[in-house]
Amino acid sequence: MARKHIIGVAAMATAAALLLAGCSGGSSNSADSGKVTGPITVLTNRTDLVDTVLAGYKKTFEAKYPGTTVTFEAITDYEGEVAIRMNTDKYGDVLNIPNSITKDKLASYFEPLGKEDDLSKKYLFTSEQSFDGTTYGIATTGNAQGYVYNTKVWAAAGITSAPKTPDEFLADLKAIKDKTQAIPLYTNYKDGWPMSKWQDQMGFSGPDANNTLTTQDAPWTQGNDMYTIDSILYNAVHSGYTEPDPATTNWENSKTLIGSGKIGTMVLGSWAIVQMQDAAVKAGGAKTDIGYYPFPVQVGGTFQSPIGGDYKMGINVHSTNKVTARAWIDWFANESGFAKDQGGVSPVVGGALPDSLASFTSLGVKFVQLTPPARGQESKLTDIANGAEIDLTGNVYRQKLVDIARGAVPGDMASYFAELNSKWKAAKATVG
Repeated sequence: MARKHIIGVAAMATAAALLLAGCSGGSSNSADSGKVTGPITVLTNRTDLVDTVLAGYKKTFEAKYPGTTVTFEAITDYEGEVAIRMNTDKYGDVLNIPNSITKDKLASYFEPLGKEDDLSKKYLFTSEQSFDGTTYGIATTGNAQGYVYNTKVWAAAGITSAPKTPDEFLADLKAIKDKTQAIPLYTNYKDGWPMSKWQDQMGFSGPDANNTLTTQDAPWTQGNDMYTIDSILYNAVHSGYTEPDPATTNWENSKTLIGSGKIGTMVLGSWAIVQMQDAAVKAGGAKTDIGYYPFPVQVGGTFQSPIGGDYKMGINVHSTNKVTARAWIDWFANESGFAKDQGGVSPVVGGALPDSLASFTSLGVKFVQLTPPARGQESKLTDIANGAEIDLTGNVYRQKLVDIARGAVPGDMASYFAELNSKWKAAKATVG
C-alpha cells in the first residue's frame, strides 16, 4: 500500500495494551438495514490521494446517495495514531483495520459484515480479517507481490529476462552495479515500513506458506521461505548492492529516484507500480520506464506470486451511522474503480487485472492466495511472532539484518538466523 506505516514490536505491544484497555461493544445501530443517509467519517492512510482521487469518489458517492456526507481524515502515521484512538470510541465510522489488531479482538472494535463463507462468493481476501467464520473487513484493493524495476536501468545492465532464482537476481544486481550508475536495490530502511514488504513475498512457494511457518522450529533454515527471503536481502546488502547509507533513505524521494533511473529495483507490492510510473513521467520519462517482476523463485518452472488484500475497510462498532458506512464499503469495492486506478487486483471475484500486471501474464505467473488458518488458529502466527519478539510485519528485525550485513553491528547471517530460530522455537513451544 502506498503509505502502510507498520509499527515495530515495542509499539505493537503498546498499541495492544491500549486496545485491550478499550471498551468493547457498541450501539444497536445495525449495518444491515435502514436508509443510506447522513454523515460518515472515513479514516484513510492515503494522504497523497485525499484531495484528488478520494475527493472524486466522495462526490460520486454523495450523488448516488443524496443526503449523505463523506468526510475524510487522512493520517500520516496511520498505524500508530489509529491504534491509540481505538482506546476510545472515536475512530471514525469507516476505517482501514490496523495491523496491530489481532483477529480474536476484531469483534470488540468492528461491526461484523457477514459470514465469511457467504462473502467469499463475492469478494476476495475475506479470510484476512475474519475470525470464527465472521468477516469484519473488505479489501480496498488487492496486491500481487514482486518488485518494481526501472526498465532502462536493467536494459543498460544487459538484463533481458526476469531472474528465476535468488542467485540470478543477485547476479543481475551485480550487473547493475558494474555497468550503470544506479543503486541496484533500494531498501528504504529509514522509513521502516517498506522493510515489511519483504514479508509480503511469503507464498511464492505455495498457498500454505504462512500455515507452514507456524509448524516450523527453525524457519531461517535453507530451503524454507523465510531463509530465502532474508538471505536475498542480507546478501544484497553485504555485497554492496544497496544504498550506501540506509539511515538517510527517504520514501517519497525514492519514487523520484527510481523514476529517473537512479535506483534500479525496489521490493514492493503491485500497489507501487502506478506511483513509480507517475514519478517516471514527472522525471521526464514514460510509464514504460517502470516494470514489475515476480519474486525470483520458481516452483516447477513457474513463477508464483502471492496475492492478498491491502488494508481492509471495517466499520467502527461504535458508529452511529452503520448503514451509510456499509454502503460506502460496498460501493468502494464494487464501483469506485480504486483497484484499477491504483494498479491493484480487484477485491471483487472475477474482476479484471490492471494493465500494470501485463508482464505477469506474459511470464505465465500463477497467482496464489494464501490458505487461511484453521478456525481457532487465526492468531497463532501473530502469537508466535509476538512471543519471539520478531516483528514479521514490521521493520525492527529486518533493519537489524541490514545493519549486520553492512557491518554496522556485530554478527553475520548464520549467527543472526540462529538467533531468530532460537527465539521462534521457544515462542512456538509456549503458544503450543
